[in-house]
This record gives sequence, C-alpha cells and structure tokens, in this order.
Amino acid sequence: MVLGVGLLAMVAGCAYQYGLPYLIPALRADAGLSLGQAATLISCPVAGLLVSLALWGMAADRWGERIILATGLTVAGAALLAAATVHHPVPLGGCFFLAGAGGASIHAASGRLILGWFAAHERGLAMGVRQTGQPLGVGLAAVVLPPLAAGAGLAGGLVFLGCVCLAAALLVAVLVRDPARTAGDEPHGGRSPYRTPVLWRIHAASALLVVPQFTVSAFALVYLVDAQGWNAGTAGRLLAAAQVGGAAARLAVGHWSDRAGSRLRPMRVLSIGIGVVMLALTIGALADWGAATAVLVVAAVITVTPNGLAFTAVAEYAGRAWAGRALGFQNTGQNLLAAATPPVLGSLIGGSDYGTAFAVAVAFPIVAGLLLPVRSERAPARAEAATAAGARP
Repeated sequence: MVLGVGLLAMVAGCAYQYGLPYLIPALRADAGLSLGQAATLISCPVAGLLVSLALWGMAADRWGERIILATGLTVAGAALLAAATVHHPVPLGGCFFLAGAGGASIHAASGRLILGWFAAHERGLAMGVRQTGQPLGVGLAAVVLPPLAAGAGLAGGLVFLGCVCLAAALLVAVLVRDPARTAGDEPHGGRSPYRTPVLWRIHAASALLVVPQFTVSAFALVYLVDAQGWNAGTAGRLLAAAQVGGAAARLAVGHWSDRAGSRLRPMRVLSIGIGVVMLALTIGALADWGAATAVLVVAAVITVTPNGLAFTAVAEYAGRAWAGRALGFQNTGQNLLAAATPPVLGSLIGGSDYGTAFAVAVAFPIVAGLLLPVRSERAPARAEAATAAGARP
C-alpha cells in the first residue's frame, strides 16, 4: 500500500514538473506568450525543485515522510490551482516555481519510505517501481493535457494537475505510516555519512549518467526527423514505446540487484554498457546508417536503468537518519546536469551534427562506472539479499 501511494505521489509530481511542455500551445494562446516566454515558464517548476530538494530532505529526516509528502503535495496543488486564475507571465512563473518547490518533497521522502518498509532483498525492485513514476507522470500529461487544454484552455489543464496533486496528498495523509526506526537504521551511529567519499562518488557517478540519458531524450525525436527522415508522429510513437521499455527495464534491473545482493556492481555493468551503446550510436549517426534507429531505441531504454539502483544505494548507505538529505543532494546534482545537457549539446549540434553530440556523451558513463565505490558497498545488505535469494525455491 505504501509503495502504491508513493508511486501515485511520484506520478502526480512528475506530471507537472516534466509535463508542462504539453501546455505550451495553451500558454501561447491564452496568455499571449511567445515561444521563448512559454519555454521559460515551463522551466520554473524545475528551478523550484532545485532550490528546495535538500531542504525537504532535511525536513523528512527530522519529521518523517508522511507529513513532508502530504505538505509538499498540498503546496504544489494549491500553487497550480492559483496558477489557473492568473494570466500574466510573472505570477504564472511564481506559481510554477512554488509548485516545483512543493513537489520536490516527493523525491526525498518517498525514497525514505521504501528504505523503511522494505528489506534489503526487496528494495531494488521496490525502488524500480517507484522510479516508473516519472515516465508514467509524463505519459499522463501527454495523454490528458493537450485535449483538455484544447477544450477548457490553460486553466483546465492546470486545474487537473492541481487536483491530482491534492488527491495524492490526501491519500498520503490517510494511508501512509512512517516506519519505526531501529538501531539498524543508523549504520554510521547517527553521524554524517559524508565523512567518507563513498556517497560523494555515488552522487558524482549518478550525475554523470544523466548526461547520456538526457542527450537521448532531448534529441531522439529531432534526430529521427532531421537525420533519418522520419515523420514526427511515427517517431513520437516509437519513442513512447521506448519509454515503456525503459520503465520495464527499471523493474528488471531492480530485481537483478536484489538477487545479486548489490546495487553498485550492476550499476557499474550498466554504466559500461551505456558507454558502449552510445559509442555505437555515435558511429551509426556519423556514418548515416539506417540501423542507428535501432541503436537509438536501445539507448533510450538502457540510459534510464541506473536511476533506481543509485537511489537505493544512496538511501541504504546513508541510513534513515540521513536518507532524506542524501536523496535531496542526489536529486540536486542530477537535475543540474539534466538542465545543462540539452542547451550545451544543442549548441554543439547547431555547429556540427548529431554524431558529434552523441560522441561527447560516450565518456560520461565510462567515467561514472569507474567512479562507483563498488568495494565500499556495505556487506550486510549484500549478505541479507544473497541469503534471501538463496532461500527462494
């Protein structure tokens, strides 16, 4: 039940944090904005998320997951409903920023719930389920917002998003219970886990892995249209199918880590695999191979797979006393590079070609794999997972 509610919270938050681009036509028509102004407005939720992630993590460590999730989603829902009543870009941007700041709570607190309610040999799959909330949220926005905005305008789309957040907040308040803390929750004796470089290395590796992920997600559609001559609608459907494959791959990878009793060893294998796939995509794009389309689909799937492993590894190493803050820092680093990747590589594509941009992304997963502190992974979690896996028929 807790996992299901946590997933719904992720869907509600990601639907507006990453789904507002589907309201760009309504923003331009109803608020009279240019494309540049609309693009700036839809980035406001991510800006709010970046400045508040660590603060929500600290609050979750102190007051627990239930109150933080419910409060953050309520703030987000109220801000989106307020946005539905205004049309000037400045107050709209303020409402979107506040909604992003409130919804940042889901990225810190919902991960802590999994750490508290699931044993080590279950957390990989559970975190994989939680991580499917992002593609599901974006998918919900893609399906609902365009036709809703066409019939009810910008306000209709924003009211829908606000009500989804408030409904998720109510479910959290009614159904979620904070897990009891035990002595095993404090692997560092309540002291900071950042006294060693282990978490810093996981954070750095996770941030580097965002670069190939957002390289593919940002430029896959335009690459298929511009370089491969695809129809935009057909290309969009192909990439939507790849998103479904990515969600399924997250679940499979989480289960793999539970069986292996390790998060970082599978994550290193995936990092090297991502580098190989990006290299193949680079060669295919530079040589103008038709087979590059198949490689692109593989890249769209594999580049999203390490996210759940990284979150689980961070939460397990930090322990529940520090998990909120650690997940807040984790999300902050990832979102910073996620925001920087499209404009930087977009300028490179403008002056060169897609193959060169894909080539730049090859090195990042390789370095990430080398950075991962595999030998420092906590033995108790590996032993518990291995024992549980061996006990299954």
